[in-house]
Amino acid sequence: MQKKQTLIIAQIFISFMMAFLMTGIFSFIELGLTKVWLYTWMKHFITAWPIAFVLSIFVGNLGFKFANRVTS
Repeated sequence: MQKKQTLIIAQIFISFMMAFLMTGIFSFIELGLTKVWLYTWMKHFITAWPIAFVLSIFVGNLGFKFANRVTS
């Protein structure tokens, strides 16, 4: 079992990377490689990251519980 501090820091990194990549990919698909895309990406990322972090706290714990059940 990981230390609680390590899990929270990991969730910060994971939620950052996922929000950054997902908002970038989906806004690129919609807008293409333009200045509008870059502005839209950053605007959506700033909104998405805190939401992703809060959700990862709940979903991450649930995911670990499911994984432990499957592998036990």
